[in-house]
Amino acid sequence: MSTTPRLSRFLVDNAPFLAAGGVLSFLSSFGQTFFISVFAGQIRLEFGLSHAAWGGLYMLGTTASAAVMLWAGGLSDVFRVRHLGPMVLLALAGACVAMALNHSLLALPLVIFALRFFGQGMSSHIAMVAMARWFVAARGRALSIAALGFSVGEALLPLSFVALMQVLDWRSLWLVAAGIVLLGVPILARLLAQERTPQSSADSGSSTGMDNRHWTRGEALRSPLFWCMAPALLGPPAFVTAFFFHQLHFATTKGIAHLQLVAYFPLYTALTIAAMLGSGWALDRWNAVRLMPFYQVPIALAFCCFALGSGGLGIAAGFLFMAMTNGAQATLPNSFWAECYGTRNIGAIKALATAVMVLGSAIGPGLTGLLIDLGLTFAQQGYGIAAYFLAASALMSLGVSRARSRLAAPAPQVA
Repeated sequence: MSTTPRLSRFLVDNAPFLAAGGVLSFLSSFGQTFFISVFAGQIRLEFGLSHAAWGGLYMLGTTASAAVMLWAGGLSDVFRVRHLGPMVLLALAGACVAMALNHSLLALPLVIFALRFFGQGMSSHIAMVAMARWFVAARGRALSIAALGFSVGEALLPLSFVALMQVLDWRSLWLVAAGIVLLGVPILARLLAQERTPQSSADSGSSTGMDNRHWTRGEALRSPLFWCMAPALLGPPAFVTAFFFHQLHFATTKGIAHLQLVAYFPLYTALTIAAMLGSGWALDRWNAVRLMPFYQVPIALAFCCFALGSGGLGIAAGFLFMAMTNGAQATLPNSFWAECYGTRNIGAIKALATAVMVLGSAIGPGLTGLLIDLGLTFAQQGYGIAAYFLAASALMSLGVSRARSRLAAPAPQVA
């Protein structure tokens, strides 16, 4: 049987579940840095913040989000997505309303916390845990398809909201965002009227990890493999977040208009989607353990391009390489935890990884903002960022080489 009919049948048979993952990943956009940073100039002006001060407040709210994720992420092992998902979306809509109405500098970190926790944290976490648990033989395809929601958000929302700023006040736009999130609640409930894997059957439908068993979160946290992976987990959220967070500064120092830089985002999204689907196919063919050590090499090249590029071609090349890693980031790590630690406690274990990633997204803007205030532009920081990714890749290779022998032979793949 050819690949195309099998893929078509997979999409038809699993459309509600894949769409539910896509809805959650898309709506997480309103708590992602690429969306919040669209309003960075207005927020800094409104509250009188420097780059470092704004980055520090953002880091404070995001770090608190990472800490809470350590506990809250495990809720996805207890509650069904059709119950937990709508509650998270209602809270995310409330956070958008809070951003629209808030005039207090003291409350700003709390608003940032709510956006980051319910958006970047829980919405994306629930989507990816569901795909990793619901699918085994086609896990790569499921993760890549559900993650298309992230890419659609990256492509449409910044460009749309920057354009809407010409006719609407920035606070009004946050109310628009809240309305969009609220629309997702009944849609998600409808898609998951019959959820694929009820909690009562989670054990029987689970797959094991290293040593042919299911690992607990505590065991995963004590394993050397997790800590070999931690720098790689932290890197893309830290520095891709920092790139989008400081996009206005980057455009200014490169001598281009902000809207001109934002116009690259749809290209970046298209490339990310291609990389995402390609990595999903590769994942089902070779598994995440084999692929993980290599997927961050392109992003090292990306930041070299951002540092060196002075025109459209250099910036476009940077987006190309960053998209290659960002697309793989949506599939490989999420499957990696299931392959290495099993799926019975995947929500709690992935919560550890999500917390590290959220922490990275807190550190990146704050650290790079401080360096900007000290006179080192974001583009000039690109060389150091590239070196970080190469070092993280080397550490991943070390961890994976030691873990590979402990993995059971893969089960036969069933279409």
